[in-house]
Amino acid sequence: MEKVITFGEIMLRLATPGFERFGQSNTLNASFGGGEANVAVSLASYGIDVKFITRLPKNDMAESCIRELRGFGVDVSGIIRGGERLGIYYLETGAVNRASKVIYDRAHSAISDIEIGMINWDKAFEGATWFHWTGITPAISESAMRVCTEAIKIANQKGITVSTDLNYRKNLWNYGKSAKEVMTELVKGCDIILGNEEDAEMALGIRPEGIDVKSGHVDSKAYLSVSQQVMKQFPRCKKVITTLRSSINANHNNWSGVLYDGKKLYEAPSYSITHIVDRVGGGDSFMGGLIYGLLTYKDDMQKTLNFAVAASCLKHTIYGDYNRVTVDEVLKLMEGDTSGRVSR
Repeated sequence: MEKVITFGEIMLRLATPGFERFGQSNTLNASFGGGEANVAVSLASYGIDVKFITRLPKNDMAESCIRELRGFGVDVSGIIRGGERLGIYYLETGAVNRASKVIYDRAHSAISDIEIGMINWDKAFEGATWFHWTGITPAISESAMRVCTEAIKIANQKGITVSTDLNYRKNLWNYGKSAKEVMTELVKGCDIILGNEEDAEMALGIRPEGIDVKSGHVDSKAYLSVSQQVMKQFPRCKKVITTLRSSINANHNNWSGVLYDGKKLYEAPSYSITHIVDRVGGGDSFMGGLIYGLLTYKDDMQKTLNFAVAASCLKHTIYGDYNRVTVDEVLKLMEGDTSGRVSR
């Protein structure tokens, strides 16, 4: 049976209700979320054996977080305890022509102070066939970057498939190293690479030509050269996947994706998401769907890509970081049922 390991930070998410701004709201909705944890929740919902590894402090808030993950079916036995605090991010949801805003409060979080040797990766990888990390983790701190590097190297030695979501976050790279400097080294150990046009440029220095996501139209074929450049620069890579998002406004996005396997560029159907409930976690839900597809549909790249795009399309209708959908619901959308009719 396939077993997936994800590694990264999970945070307390504090969001203004509805579309209220930070300065006008008297309350904040509390939940949890973080890139690699979001992927783990998606996979667990699809029936995949998945373990999430992180470092959390010894307090009641962290215990609540662990209980929630366990409730989704995520294996939390690899979570180590220690450090000062749980990281926090504040979210203000945008509307129409006003963009959403995120404020990070994660300095000195438990995982930012993690050190090599704290995680027994040989034990953590027992029975594992897949390891997933994102570009957020090495951006948190230099010590988190070192532990992430350690994990990738050990996974490579064990023959475990390694995937990454490049996930460039400009507000996190502040410890003296650039994203490109760090990520180009870490990505050398990856078999599957996911990103968008900004991620490719800022994390890897590869810029797509003729792309204008602000126009509301994205030509998927323009990403073929980007995918080929990625594979040339990172020979270990077997598949490059690009999410395609064109933003009409904060509530209306067109959403799709492409997958390149070194021979052919696969294109997914495009969904017009006209009333976005919550787009945070959209890329993570795509990654969760992608890993599920690659594990389940094996060599059927078209079905794998279509599943990832449909899964993430549904995530845009769900409040919070997690994609709370089933395989059957994703397949139903893939088959063309977009009616939203009541299921009785």
